[in-house]
This record gives sequence, structure tokens and C-alpha cells, in this order.
Amino acid sequence: MAAFGLPNFGQITEAFKKAQQIQQDAQKLQEELDSIEIEGSNEDGRVNIYLSGNQKPLRVQIEESLLKEDKEFIEAAILTAIQTAHDSSTANMKERMQELTGGLNLNLPGISDED
Repeated sequence: MAAFGLPNFGQITEAFKKAQQIQQDAQKLQEELDSIEIEGSNEDGRVNIYLSGNQKPLRVQIEESLLKEDKEFIEAAILTAIQTAHDSSTANMKERMQELTGGLNLNLPGISDED
């Protein structure tokens, strides 16, 4: 029994071990996310944006036929593809982080349910 309501050393040691494991798993996850390629496209599929799992822009593909459209249409198509890729990347990252933390509510920026 711990004095003064403090947890015993076994509980503290176990908490540190869990924290270290989460830190190691987080590093591994970051490396995995860097190697993932997530695609987003506009409605008609003529623009494709590719991001890493960490939301780093990797490449852009635009079909030749899109370049015949007016400027505003092209801009909207590119923006839609970026938003789709970002949404997919964010959802993937959130899911992977929840797996890592075992559902712990860590209140991490960009990962909360309010996003």
C-alpha cells in the first residue's frame, strides 16, 4: 500500500513503460506514414493529387483535356483534388493514431473529433 495516496512504484514503472512504447510506436508510425501515398481527385478524375500519409505533397497529375477548360474550372478541379487528398490523408492519420493510442483521448491538434 502506498503512503499518502501515492501510486506504488510498480504502477509508476508500468506507466513509464507504456509511455515509452507509445513513443516508439509513434516514431514507427511516422515512418510508415511517410511511405504511404494517398490520392485525391476531382469529380471527373482529370486531376489527381498525391500526398504522403503525413500530408506532404508528392505529385500532381492533370489530364491534357482539362487544360482546354477555362481557368476557373481548372482551379476548382485542382482545389477539389487537394481537398479530397487532404481529407483522406487526415482520416487515415486519425485512424492510425487511434490504433496507436488504443483509443486514449490525447486531445492532439488536428486529430480530435471536432475537426
